[in-house]
Amino acid sequence: MLYRRFGRTELQMPVFSCGGMRYQYKWKDVPQWQIPRNNQENLEATIRRAIEVGINHIETARGYGSSEMQLGRILPKLPREQLIVQTKVSPKADAKEFQSDLEKSLRNLRLDYVDLLGIHGINNAELLEYSIRSGGCLEVARKLQAQGKVRFIGFSTHGSTDIIIQAINTNQFDYVNLHWYYINQSNWSAIEAANRHDMGVFIISPSDKGGKLYEPPQKLVRLCAPLSPIVFNDLFCLSHSQVHTLSVGAARPTDFDEHLKTLALLDQASEILPPILSRLEQEAIAILGEDWVKTWHVNLPSYDQTPGQVNIPVILWLRNLAIAYDMVDYAKMRYNLLGNGSHWFPGNQADQIDKLDLRLCLNRSPHADKIPHLLAQAHQMLGGEAVQRLIQS
Repeated sequence: MLYRRFGRTELQMPVFSCGGMRYQYKWKDVPQWQIPRNNQENLEATIRRAIEVGINHIETARGYGSSEMQLGRILPKLPREQLIVQTKVSPKADAKEFQSDLEKSLRNLRLDYVDLLGIHGINNAELLEYSIRSGGCLEVARKLQAQGKVRFIGFSTHGSTDIIIQAINTNQFDYVNLHWYYINQSNWSAIEAANRHDMGVFIISPSDKGGKLYEPPQKLVRLCAPLSPIVFNDLFCLSHSQVHTLSVGAARPTDFDEHLKTLALLDQASEILPPILSRLEQEAIAILGEDWVKTWHVNLPSYDQTPGQVNIPVILWLRNLAIAYDMVDYAKMRYNLLGNGSHWFPGNQADQIDKLDLRLCLNRSPHADKIPHLLAQAHQMLGGEAVQRLIQS
């Protein structure tokens, strides 16, 4: 395993982390006796496999249902000083509720302390305010830190780049969990801001939210050859030293195997990646047109600046992926979450686009004249049964 300094925490972080949101039994709290033996045995085998290959960072959250409780049956059996354990707790308007949730997390994990505590989901200005205001959630976390129950405090986010940078620039956090991978590089400026503050950088879900790369379309497989899409994406992310660790949301012990192939390639990334990156870009240009590929995102309004709160940037992005790389299943999964994703995946679909006047919000876009038609096309291509976040299922 390769390790990188996790910012000012000084922790030696493995470049792959064991994310805890795919192996648990339920996405809600359940009594321990309801956990099937085979599920618990699989979870424990997954953790032991992670440790065996040097992945000693185990990451979970209060919002991951039975994950914390199930980890609490295995983590205390392992050498504590060799583990880096992270849990995350969502910010609340009432800091006492946040404290209650955090204390429940610690009880579930059956550990005296966690190495990393993330305020989970600083996705908008309101949740940032809940976190950093006087008497807010961060203050509660600091008290537990003073008691030795938390070593370092960070935050996770699905928010806009602007919100992420605002949170980083408070200089109140030791690390950040955020989205950044080949198909979505918009948060690079946030990673740079985190580096300026010497924060650890953890990439959320690069293989799932980063394109459902466990089940890639054949076109993407061909374009990424000789690497698999998973290894290509891992290598792309880790070739940037500003990134410290990638989450592997393992559902079973063998899920680490493909990712581990990346380690032997890191020293050759500068030779391996350029031909694949060029092939991916040229395919997008061939299918979508060079002007569109290079400028589609320019001066697009955010969903809250758009009539009907239609999330124009996300919809056009998903359309691009579906058409250029045949990533239709991924695009459909994400598109049909719009309208149901709350602040984790905000904004609405384009199902009413013909009834909305978008001229004002698109007046600075170089593609203003054709975007309404493309949004309607995207809805026809991607629309389907509503999708809920896993935590809602």
